[in-house]
Amino acid sequence: MAPLINRNTRTYAWIVVALLWIVGMLNYMDRQMLSTMRESIMIDISELESAANFGRLMAVFLWVYGIMSPFSGIIGDRISRKWVIVSALFVWSFVTFMMGYATSFSQLYILRGIMGVSEALYMPAALSLIADYHRERTRSLAIGINMTGIYFGQAMGGFGATLAVMYGWHGTFHSFGLIGIAYSVVLMFLLYDTPRHIGAVKTEEKKRLPVFKGMAMLLANVSFWVILFYFCVPSVPGWATKNWLPSLFASSLGIDMEVAGPIATISIAVSSFAGVLLGGFISDRWVMRNVRGRIYTAAIGLSLMIPALLCIGYGYTLLPVVAGAVLFGVGFGFFDANNMPIVCQFVSSRSRATAYGIMNMCSVFAGAAVTDLLGRSMDTGNLGRDFAMLSILVTFTIIVILTCLRPTTVDMSDSDASSSTADSSGCRQHA
Repeated sequence: MAPLINRNTRTYAWIVVALLWIVGMLNYMDRQMLSTMRESIMIDISELESAANFGRLMAVFLWVYGIMSPFSGIIGDRISRKWVIVSALFVWSFVTFMMGYATSFSQLYILRGIMGVSEALYMPAALSLIADYHRERTRSLAIGINMTGIYFGQAMGGFGATLAVMYGWHGTFHSFGLIGIAYSVVLMFLLYDTPRHIGAVKTEEKKRLPVFKGMAMLLANVSFWVILFYFCVPSVPGWATKNWLPSLFASSLGIDMEVAGPIATISIAVSSFAGVLLGGFISDRWVMRNVRGRIYTAAIGLSLMIPALLCIGYGYTLLPVVAGAVLFGVGFGFFDANNMPIVCQFVSSRSRATAYGIMNMCSVFAGAAVTDLLGRSMDTGNLGRDFAMLSILVTFTIIVILTCLRPTTVDMSDSDASSSTADSSGCRQHA
């Protein structure tokens, strides 16, 4: 298929971000819709009257998504990322469409599991592709802009209940499923992989390199373990705010959930939106002057999360609690915009999707654990205190990354990776 657009221009690098922004929005919107549509669906599927069954339905997505993530990264490194993204979008959109025809809990459960597989394929391939199109001058900003699509999709998914009331839950699933299927066709003609990745894939096919070679190289990389720790620990309060902040707002401020929910979600979403843009802009300029600029930017973001968690946990009036949520969102945005760019400083392009897949898996499992833990805290009346205690984990993470992550390059190349050797004392081994 002859390219319709010249992909070797700076303009096309930003077109890729725009194209994938929409995919990221659909990714999170399709997965989030179900969480708000329970009351509409249980009229037709009585099993969902049980909160335990609904919890199982939501949990199967996370477990499948987490287990699948490392394998999706390996797939993204070994075949065309364009076709990984297009195929994943088509499958989860088709699943969304078919959910409108579900007549039993078991059908929804199976479809939700398939959605977990297909959606797990997207993020490692997408972020790796953007990282390849955007070098040190624009990489963090490009990824930050892409992340805003995810935040927007989360917010849009919250309107699933409203649309289900207006058009019926069947029609809501059908409509958004068809939108995604149609957009996957658009991407077939407009999205292209980088020539370097295509060449690397062909080389690996000729050499018949082992499937798990990239993962083995990562696990032998000391710096990757530090990055994995850095990625997972701040994700714990990230999942906590996503799943429990509305409940904490309601209990701390003594307000109804229908008021607390929008205050919590909007304050986090808007501030995170601003944080990824600002954090990406600062990081791209700082790294041009100092090779550790991205790490310093991420550390600033984590530092903002410390007082934020204390305000959220111990605040009992509107101003400190909302201020804490806003500060947390900005800090988390700084963190989100720099994850893949930091990976690029220690991991070569041939293993980046695999790296992000492993990171995604650990993050999801950590999120599942903290969600369960904070549920128990809610029952015992200690939710605010335990929110504040998460600031200790964030503080420790800052110390670790500033001490151990010492990159020698802005963008690790395949040749650099091949010639690198272990240096565990400086935490600087590359893959």
